[in-house]
Amino acid sequence: MNTIYLSISAGNGPEECAHAVALTLKAMEKEIEAKTNITMRILETETSRLGGNFRSVLIAIEGTNPKSFTDSWTGIIKWIWQSEYRPHHKRKNWFVSVKPFVEPESVETFSPENVHFETAKAGGPGGQHVNKTETAVRAVHIPTGKSVVARGERSQLLNKKLALARLSALLEKEQADKECEARAGLRHSHWELERGNPVRVYDGHSQKLVRGYKKETNIK
Repeated sequence: MNTIYLSISAGNGPEECAHAVALTLKAMEKEIEAKTNITMRILETETSRLGGNFRSVLIAIEGTNPKSFTDSWTGIIKWIWQSEYRPHHKRKNWFVSVKPFVEPESVETFSPENVHFETAKAGGPGGQHVNKTETAVRAVHIPTGKSVVARGERSQLLNKKLALARLSALLEKEQADKECEARAGLRHSHWELERGNPVRVYDGHSQKLVRGYKKETNIK
């Protein structure tokens, strides 16, 4: 079982593009219904101001060979219809982007066994005892090279525990930052949206494929 993640995004387009995201999702679901080797799961949705529309959707395509399906959708999807939200608006072409979403790499499971400790004399306040004894501890996470220093306690054992806690928190924060960065890239993918060469063109009223620019999307 293989899994490929796809994001469908309206970018910074108007409400019509958010509606086009919902239509794209329906078109994908309909196409997958006719297949026996792949399935689709909706993981996340960012709803728009109007019910039923989406600014973005994150989906998982799972099966024995999902890549041929996801490749046929990756790119710009063009929808053509007269806006029901603005009946007198001249624009009839609405665009959404479909692109693979790569999960951020996970930090290796934190374990004290993966930590190397170094000791040194603690500086700063604390009197002569603190300065003469190697109570300060530097903890190094061997797989990533990340390190922290703990010197606030008089006991080396306590500083080790403190350093472990700080190192664990540091790695968790970096993982969370990576995930936030990935999500931000998903939400702001409209900055990369190119409208000149759609891979699929749909009629918004009939919701049927009008034209596919890639051979695998030429569905008759």
